[in-house]
Amino acid sequence: MPHTLWNEPDRRALDDRLIRLTPEARGLWGSFDAPRMLCHITDAVRSATGEVACAPKPSPLRYAPINSLVMFYLPWPKSAPTAPELVSRRPDAWETEVARYRTAVESLISHPIDGPWAVHAAFGRLSGTQWG
Repeated sequence: MPHTLWNEPDRRALDDRLIRLTPEARGLWGSFDAPRMLCHITDAVRSATGEVACAPKPSPLRYAPINSLVMFYLPWPKSAPTAPELVSRRPDAWETEVARYRTAVESLISHPIDGPWAVHAAFGRLSGTQWG
């Protein structure tokens, strides 16, 4: 079963990883440092509930089953484009960003899993299960 924010042990595992990070941590995969990546992830979670609006991008990725294949089965390519709205905000103090991430996750899981959900900028309409 894939990891999901709907599963409390999976959320706890993510939080355990977050606790071990420091703001000085450098990325092992992409170009963001820890504060920028946390800011990006937080805003991506906030986009699920519509708190951060992202303009939709026309693409075949917006349609099933292509979107599911790309999201869940294919390796994610380095330097893949992302919504500009998810990289435009500069991080605040580390503790503020950690708290903002936790609040965003709590907001997501308090949202009814059967919707309604915001439309993903790249992948189109997603279910609550897919957003998780």
